[in-house]
Amino acid sequence: MPSHRIPRVAEAIREVVSAAILFEVADPRVRGITVLSVEVTGDMRHATVNVSVMGTEAQQALSLRGLQHAAGFIQARVAARLQTRYTPALSFKRDESVKKSIEMSRLIDEAIASDRKPRPGMPDHAEGPPLSEAASKDAKDEEDDDENEDEDEDEDEDEDEDEDEDEDEDEDEDEDEDED
Repeated sequence: MPSHRIPRVAEAIREVVSAAILFEVADPRVRGITVLSVEVTGDMRHATVNVSVMGTEAQQALSLRGLQHAAGFIQARVAARLQTRYTPALSFKRDESVKKSIEMSRLIDEAIASDRKPRPGMPDHAEGPPLSEAASKDAKDEEDDDENEDEDEDEDEDEDEDEDEDEDEDEDEDEDEDED
């Protein structure tokens, strides 16, 4: 049966480190840091804390150095909370996943915007990539079929109206005969 101890320890470390960074670390370099996750080794001797750092590259590097400098202080807070035989040695790693997700979102938005722009050789109301010649021909044939169906419907309506008029005339003649 798998042990749930390591994930529980990792979550406890994440909570303690987050609170310590936010409320207890007095180093002015340690600002704009978000603790994303913690990875603990199987023997619980080492823990890697994945953090996201806001700011420019220089500010991020400075914040990470300040965090490494405060690692002993934070590790003491973790030791007080965990009460295990060994306190995991903390190392901090900058996680680029947030930056990558923002970049992917920007690229997706650009792709969507470029698809919505009218392209040469395409009607203004059409969206998406231009059609190949075969697909274009098929689309034109479908449009022609739709137009032919509309014309057929118009003709059917005209015939129905003519039949109604003929029936009305026949009824008028029948009435005239009955009166005589």
